[in-house]
Amino acid sequence: MDPIKIYDQHKQLIHSIYSSRLKIQILLTLLQNKVSLGRLREVTGSTSQALIPKIRNLEKQGLIEAVNYEYCLTPIGGVVATNVEGFVQLIGGINQHHTFFTDHDLSDLPVPFLSRIGDLYNSEPKQDTTTDMFYVYSHYLEILKDAAYIHGISSVASPGLAQFIAEKVITGIPVELVVNDEVIELLTKEPYSSNMQGLAGYPNFSIWVTSEHLRVGLTVTEKYLSLGLFKKDTLLYDSSTDLFSSDNRAVEWGEDLFRYYKNRSTKLDIAALFTGS
Repeated sequence: MDPIKIYDQHKQLIHSIYSSRLKIQILLTLLQNKVSLGRLREVTGSTSQALIPKIRNLEKQGLIEAVNYEYCLTPIGGVVATNVEGFVQLIGGINQHHTFFTDHDLSDLPVPFLSRIGDLYNSEPKQDTTTDMFYVYSHYLEILKDAAYIHGISSVASPGLAQFIAEKVITGIPVELVVNDEVIELLTKEPYSSNMQGLAGYPNFSIWVTSEHLRVGLTVTEKYLSLGLFKKDTLLYDSSTDLFSSDNRAVEWGEDLFRYYKNRSTKLDIAALFTGS
């Protein structure tokens, strides 16, 4: 059925939940566990007189129920609360980094990952400054310094970074990269080709190639996430701004995105790239 028509028919109920701070706080609190009225007062900062009408209304809607002097979600209430939580996290994630997301091209981020953008809430955008033109790059190298592994997605190349990654591989750090056809073409030429040929025999280094349109710069380690994107409405990768995070949810988001593209890519035979076989 057309969601616009559904909204028109049920907008009063929809607004009764999403336009109520207290109802949203009650649902989100009960999503964690059943709680007493006293606990709801603590969480919401409201009085019993303000809470009870909201609780009664949620009970009437079949979303919550009272059990042994505590309130809990009904099965359908759990579904509603989960969707409310997802919406809150989505809007929070977008608004938390509003400038970063609105200034950059998100069109190549798959929809399932855009829907999880709230996972990046505890991240920090960093920018180059007039007094430190390499601030982002320096911070990026810092998070890679003690990495146990490196997973990356890139549609651009940098000689300095390529050399840094090569040194990590030589020391035994596992490195996996997903790149597009344009990057592969660059890697066959200097100053990249010498490093690439030298890494061909290292089992801890692999490159995966995708033919998909790729406008993402992602690096994930066991502890950190770095996300870079192209400037909106341009063909230029924005190397002056990255979103960094050490939050577990953000790192997991990055790992999932890496696996998404890796699973849709083909492993490159690095040695064959230079022998023509």
